[in-house]
Amino acid sequence: MLDKILRFFIAAIMAFAGGALMQLASPVLTRFISTEILKMDMGIFKMTLATLVCVLIGAILGVVVGILIAPYFITKLKRFSAWVEGQLNKMPIHDVIAGAVGLVIGLILAALLGSAFSHLPIVGNYIPIVFSIVFGYLGIVITMRKREDFVALFDFIPRLIRDIAKLRERQAEESAAVERQTAASQPEQNLPAAVIQQDKGYKLLDTSVIIDGRIADIIQTGFLEGTLLIPVFVLEELQHIADSSDVLKRTRGRRGLDILQKIRTESRMKVEVTNQDFEDITEVDSKLVRLGQLVGGKIITNDYNLNKVSQLRGVSVLNINELANAVKPVVIPGETMQVTIVKDGKEQGQGVAYLDDGTMIVIEGGKRYLNSTIDVEVTSALQTAAGRMIFARPRK
Repeated sequence: MLDKILRFFIAAIMAFAGGALMQLASPVLTRFISTEILKMDMGIFKMTLATLVCVLIGAILGVVVGILIAPYFITKLKRFSAWVEGQLNKMPIHDVIAGAVGLVIGLILAALLGSAFSHLPIVGNYIPIVFSIVFGYLGIVITMRKREDFVALFDFIPRLIRDIAKLRERQAEESAAVERQTAASQPEQNLPAAVIQQDKGYKLLDTSVIIDGRIADIIQTGFLEGTLLIPVFVLEELQHIADSSDVLKRTRGRRGLDILQKIRTESRMKVEVTNQDFEDITEVDSKLVRLGQLVGGKIITNDYNLNKVSQLRGVSVLNINELANAVKPVVIPGETMQVTIVKDGKEQGQGVAYLDDGTMIVIEGGKRYLNSTIDVEVTSALQTAAGRMIFARPRK
């Protein structure tokens, strides 16, 4: 389709060129053929019959020549466009943009200067064309070579944007600080008055650390001081997990509720439950961080992501896994335990089981015992800040 369009335009251009050239030859025709008919005015653009005949003959010859030479020009044009495309692909995008901007600037200058010189006799009509070529080329070359200098001229714009962004962040931090001070000085409707006092050393429990269960033993040792603060939205999440249709989740949820009841009844620390909730926040972890900021307490968790987010938002964190790292793992090589293998492992022949607190146990050669309860012997244990993993093998 593109070849047909190009062939049509080439033929049309050659037709116009042929007609224009043959129009110049019309006086020669009337000189050799002195006939009144040829000199008759046809009433079309004040043309005589001789001129009209010459134009038509020239146009027909031009069309014929255009059709004949069209394949050659189309081939050359395709090669030229492919070369231009290849050169543009080799150039960095910032050079292409700089060249385009320079071309536009050069053409604007050429148009302004060309209009001033266009009234000169003889050469006035050609000066705008020359100016467009010269200034367009200069605009491309200069902007590409001086690109960094031009960028430096407008470098104040991104700096200004960054300064405005920093100013807004500073204002937001100041507003948040004022909001915390106001919240600390005015008791919330749903928050007990004791919660507002920030000198009570509140420790906030999240869902994962309650299900983990080790927090109950840590509290019994007396290592923690202050008051345990259990938000109502954490209780709701535990209840939702305990009501899950998934057996593993339901077991973990019920274990968390049992651990929580044990903490409330046997704990040496004072335990408070707050009804404070944040309707504008959907995530439980985000609500916990917000509450920690409000009461100035510390969050007890073994969730690695919550640990990092809390620290970034200025809330202190007590990580149970980091404490476990300090006092060694809870299992040692050679210890035996009874587990239920629930799925395949990543490696061939491996099986995976879980403790009640969610700790993963990888059993070598345990795939053949899938969905079975067997005794395993611990071979090693890996403890990190993100959690712990136990490696074992079936007991012979």
